[in-house]
Formats: sequence, structure tokens, C-alpha cells
Amino acid sequence: MCRKLAVYILMAIACCFAVFANGETKATGDANMILLGDSNTWIGGDLCDNPKGWNYWLRETLQPAFCRSYARSGATWTNTARTRRNPDENIAVIGPDNVVYNQVVRLKSDADSCRVPVPDLIVVMCGTNDAWFSRRRPGIWADDASQVNLSTITSALPSGATSLARSVMLSCRMLQEGFPGTSLILVTPMPTTATSPANIARVADLIARCGKRLGVPVVRLDLESGIDPAEEKVKPRFTTDGTHTSAEGARRVAEIISKTVIETLSEKK
Repeated sequence: MCRKLAVYILMAIACCFAVFANGETKATGDANMILLGDSNTWIGGDLCDNPKGWNYWLRETLQPAFCRSYARSGATWTNTARTRRNPDENIAVIGPDNVVYNQVVRLKSDADSCRVPVPDLIVVMCGTNDAWFSRRRPGIWADDASQVNLSTITSALPSGATSLARSVMLSCRMLQEGFPGTSLILVTPMPTTATSPANIARVADLIARCGKRLGVPVVRLDLESGIDPAEEKVKPRFTTDGTHTSAEGARRVAEIISKTVIETLSEKK
């Protein structure tokens, strides 16, 4: 009996080493993941099956039980005074309703109707268009993270949350209240040739401050991606056009995000 027990223990240890050697963990293998964001998530496809999107490589690396993208090309965090509840719109360009808020509404509807499982993790990667088209979001800098009342923000209409800070807080608090057992990760925009590093940094810094107030981890792609807009302008490698990732760029982004995903889900276990 003791010999059999010893064999079982050794087999269990061997299995554990095999799992870690493959870079997989139980924490990610049985997780349901939902991804929100703009075109760099959208290009990976709703089913996360296009290698030009980082969500494809995240799914390939972590092998979650379920992975679905709700991202929309052209989406911003920031709402406008004309933004309304419009979860079905898919225009692929900047518009008042093409915002993360409506992705949250669509996700909540699908989860409530059991069209998708309740997520264990939600990752939101957005902000490029907020930096690029800030003139299309006239109230974007009206507030800072410290000025938003977290206890009342979800009572606001999207048209009443027209700053970047209020828009981030509104959508994130909707997710936290709608999915109380779900982990949330925010990802800042990566550098792009479409707008200046200063504009990207301003958006990313504010998202990071929002994350700190919300108590959620923030992945700083603007600082960690290693993507150089000047080099991409001369000879694209990690992007196809200076903004949207190539397969190589998407894989690099996924590697960075996956570290925080594994840490977050491991802590949750």
C-alpha cells in the first residue's frame, strides 16, 4: 500500500512539473475569458482565431476553457454627449456609440441570457483612438480619476460620462457590479505612428490612475511593448501600418499581457 501511495505521489509531482514546463496552469486552463477593446483586439476575431490579434496568441498560450472578444474597431473608452445605449452597432469607425460602454452592455446581455458563460476574467485593451481622435471627444480631459465618485458613477447615463476618467470608471464599475466574482485587467494603448508618444502617454497615465482607484491591475503597453513608432514608420515589423499589430507584434503583446493574466487568476485561486 505504501509503495502504491509513493508511486501515486511521484506521478502527481511529475504531472505538476509537466504543467509548469508547458507554461500552463490550472488557473488559466479552466478559466472563461472575455476581451473588450478597439481594433487591435478586434482584428483577432470574435472567436480569437486570427493571429494578427493578440487575443489569438493569448488563447493559444493559455488555452482557457472559453475565450470571446467583444471588441470593436474604432472604439474609444470616452463617451460623448450623444452616446446612448446601442450594443448592436458595429460601424468600425469613430462614432458616439462605438465605445467600451456598449461592449459592456452587450456582454452583460449575453451573459444574462446564457449565450456566453460568466467570465472569470475580463481584459480591456483600449485607448489608442482616445489619443488619436481626442478632438472627437471634447470632454476627454475634464476630470481626473480622483474626481470620480465610484459609489454613484453607475447611475450616470453614458452621455453624462464624457471624460476619459468617468468613462473608464463607469464601464469598469458596471463590470465589477455585474460580475462580482470576475477579475478585471486594463491594458493601455501601445505606441503608434498615428499620434505622438505624448498623447499615448497622457491616455495611458490616466487609465493607470483609474486602475489604481478601482483596485485592478493595469498592463502598460505604452511602456512595456518595446514597439518603436520611428522604426515602424521606416520598416513595419510589429505592426502592419504603424498602429495595428502584425502576427509578430500580436504575439509580443500577448506575452506581456499573459503574465498579468496568470498572476491575477493564480491569486484568485
